[in-house]
Amino acid sequence: MTLALDRPSTRTTAPAAAPAVTGSALRVPLVSGESTTYANLDHAASAPCLERVRDAVEEFLPWYASVHRGAGFASQVSTKIYERTRNVLRQFVDARSGDTVIFTRNTTDALNLLARCLPRDTAVVQFDTEHHAALLPWRGPYVKHIETPRSRAAAVAAVDAALAGCPTGPRLLVVTGASNVTGELFPVAELAAVARRHGARIAVDAAQLAPHRKVSIRELDVDYVALSGHKLYAPFGAGALVGRTDWLRAAPPYLAGGGASKLVTSDGTRANAVWNTGPERHEGGSPNTVGVYALGVACAELRRHRDEVFAHESALLDRLRGGLAAVPGLAELRLFDGDADPQAVGTVSFVLAGIDSGWLAAVLSAEYGIGVRDGAFCAHVATRRLIDRTGADAAQAVRVSIGLGTTAEHVDRLVLALRQVVARGARWDYARQDGRWAPTPDPRALPDFLEGWGEDIPRG
Repeated sequence: MTLALDRPSTRTTAPAAAPAVTGSALRVPLVSGESTTYANLDHAASAPCLERVRDAVEEFLPWYASVHRGAGFASQVSTKIYERTRNVLRQFVDARSGDTVIFTRNTTDALNLLARCLPRDTAVVQFDTEHHAALLPWRGPYVKHIETPRSRAAAVAAVDAALAGCPTGPRLLVVTGASNVTGELFPVAELAAVARRHGARIAVDAAQLAPHRKVSIRELDVDYVALSGHKLYAPFGAGALVGRTDWLRAAPPYLAGGGASKLVTSDGTRANAVWNTGPERHEGGSPNTVGVYALGVACAELRRHRDEVFAHESALLDRLRGGLAAVPGLAELRLFDGDADPQAVGTVSFVLAGIDSGWLAAVLSAEYGIGVRDGAFCAHVATRRLIDRTGADAAQAVRVSIGLGTTAEHVDRLVLALRQVVARGARWDYARQDGRWAPTPDPRALPDFLEGWGEDIPRG
């Protein structure tokens, strides 16, 4: 049996420039009664599924069975898939030979796992503008939050000073590879060099970076990388933490249970366990084998097509920024002063003068078939600070994020829609419902497969 992990794609329907995604022809209803092709400009939240991943999962499902302890042939196939995917992840992030790959649910789960494995009294240093997945898990006696400076050089200097002020003992620098608010890249290699000078380790939240750019543990000289399948065009509930083994092996299991345990005995009052020392130590319970395989297939596909992905997204990002710059009253959010980052991933957040971001997102969806994200993007500190820098009287912003499912028409439709909304407002009525803006009335019907779903289930 040749796994999709091991063979190149033979599909002929994908665009020449980049891998294809499912849903590219999806049509959505508008409040006008018409329909249009969906413009998915919300890739930073969750990317659509690669066609390659969908096909691989469909091929694998008949073989799906328990892993590691099953004698059946399907179980052996599933186990090979699960363990081979660790090698695919190692290749994807260019891991060192001794690094371990632990499968998790997502980046949040991976960073919480790492936080649980820190040696006692580890000092943690990070910018306060991190995504909540990287900002919230650390609960040690010393956690230093740095206000993100307005240049990369100042960021490096601030980390240098913060690490110098840490107490004696283990130290960990936590940094985002690419901002989920602005798409700008942090100077990870330079920050890693500073961490080394202070005897600190560095963990990278690569959720937004890995789908768009090469992530190399060796080249960046970092210790840990966390990533999510649902950002990597594999929305099947798997992620990974990749990095050095010593802290992970020394810590108690993240989840106590089957798989994590090597031997269990009982003294009549309590169970006693001898824990595994490999990655399974932190993978208690039956793993998400389908999700892990999907993640691996996506990583292998993106690794094969890095140049095409970069070219596709760079051209669209230039088109997007050029169009947004011509929209009256629009202010783009940026972490760092100066010109736009030419290496930034395809994420742009903005505010429009005098226009509520939630209302605008509802209008774009209902009248133009465009999906964007509004709010503070699970990075409340960063978003509010960057809005304040624009001088706008707003609490939230709109985020546009592009990817493999994005076309030039999607970008142009968004820019035209924004210009029309600024010039003449909405063509429908909107009101807040359960804290969100929505068209009133909303004549758009849900897809047929949701008809009656969950409505006839008794409560209680």
